[in-house]
Amino acid sequence: MSRIASIFDAFRSIRVGVIGDVMLDTYCWGRVERISPEAPVPVVEVSRREHRLGGAGNVALNLSRLGARVSVLSVIGADDEGVILRGLFRELSIDDSHLLSCEDRVTTQKTRIIAKNQQMMRLDSENSGRIGSSMQ
Repeated sequence: MSRIASIFDAFRSIRVGVIGDVMLDTYCWGRVERISPEAPVPVVEVSRREHRLGGAGNVALNLSRLGARVSVLSVIGADDEGVILRGLFRELSIDDSHLLSCEDRVTTQKTRIIAKNQQMMRLDSENSGRIGSSMQ
């Protein structure tokens, strides 16, 4: 058991740079009690919304929770979702000083709509094209 403890203690001396696609995972929980009059789809009345780190951001979070000092290196949009994502990194003590904002991109966001203990839909907002030159 002491060997396992020493392995986890060693994470405190590690500095890690995580490079990859970071994204904002958004979860919307609600309830369904009717069908939309415009189309035969359920209407979800959202009661709770939660934002989490996704993609490479989740990897950074896991390393940070193990005790490593983590920096994230990625590109996000210069938008509200990017502000939320940056706030999550800072709140979780993950260095975001190498996170670049790009005016001509949107921050990747995966929104899950959940009702009746079931994921009903996922909405994706992302750019898959080349990164432009308008980065900050």
